[in-house]
Amino acid sequence: MPEYTILTLIGIAAVIGWELGWARTGVFGSVRYWLTMVIVFFFQIWVDGWLTKLSAPIVNYNSAQLSGIRFPWDIPIEDFGFGFAMVTLTIICWIRLGPKEHR
Repeated sequence: MPEYTILTLIGIAAVIGWELGWARTGVFGSVRYWLTMVIVFFFQIWVDGWLTKLSAPIVNYNSAQLSGIRFPWDIPIEDFGFGFAMVTLTIICWIRLGPKEHR
């Protein structure tokens, strides 16, 4: 399996595991979290789609490091997993390290 795909899957599993096993902030049960993710993915589709379009790419990936699945348009599917892990980890850390009344 390609390196970027493996690292993305590890990142997703690590963030979910950390939330469910240790942090326990309850983000996955929060409507605000899921609305945040919808907003993040909406803008990611437009920006990432423009940056990675195969017809005139601004960002090039080594195809040997990807699964080869691109959706929608020409966005490597791994980018969504990476975005999920990065934004989710940031939100979890924000909640855990913030004021106690927000935990």
